[in-house]
Amino acid sequence: MEKAELPHFDVLPQHVAIIMDGNGRWAKSRNLPRTEGHKVGGRVFRMICDYAADLGIKYLTFYAFSTENWKRPQQEVDAIMDLFRDYLFEMEDRKAENEERGYNIRFIGEKTGMPEDILNLFGTVEGDSEKQNKTHINIAVNYGGRKEIVHSVKEIALKVAAGEISADDINEEMISDNIYTAGQPDPDLIIRPSGEYRLSNFLTWQSAYSEFWYSDILWPDFTKEDFNKALEEYSKRHRRFGGI
Repeated sequence: MEKAELPHFDVLPQHVAIIMDGNGRWAKSRNLPRTEGHKVGGRVFRMICDYAADLGIKYLTFYAFSTENWKRPQQEVDAIMDLFRDYLFEMEDRKAENEERGYNIRFIGEKTGMPEDILNLFGTVEGDSEKQNKTHINIAVNYGGRKEIVHSVKEIALKVAAGEISADDINEEMISDNIYTAGQPDPDLIIRPSGEYRLSNFLTWQSAYSEFWYSDILWPDFTKEDFNKALEEYSKRHRRFGGI
């Protein structure tokens, strides 16, 4: 889609976060293995990522794999890890395109428990894109919102123990400075497809004043038009942040 053909929105969120949900149900409804849903969902992720960037959204966070997802059948978990590998290799192949688009790509979440080769690929992709700043893309893998807060508290506790700060110095800004998305604005809009109406431990700290948009559409069926609907609804919201 050419820039001239892109829709206009009166108000555009600076940061959009998306819970990519419904891959397994999409596959089941078609009598396909759940892994097929994850494959199609991966293609939708790339499409929406590029489209949002073209619209001018500067920060995007995608929920790809939670700390709770390890509870799924081992075969499915292994298949998801293989999909991560495929996508990471594809990122390397698309390195020039990603640079042209100005993508700064980061993987947020717990490193413990992740396969070593995937962690190495994370580092390569992040290193390749660290100088880009047009569109910041966070991919949440082995991520849990509560664990993120615990991580921040531990970092602060270490500073207290070292005598760098006192307990009285701790405030909300300090916690924000030690979470995975430190330095980035909190999400203005969180999109959740698939008919679920919950955060599922996603951006627990950052979502305090986020707007939410829910849909019954399963992620593999999610389109640019659906994304537009979410943005249109967001543009009608009046964000008061506790004021009048």
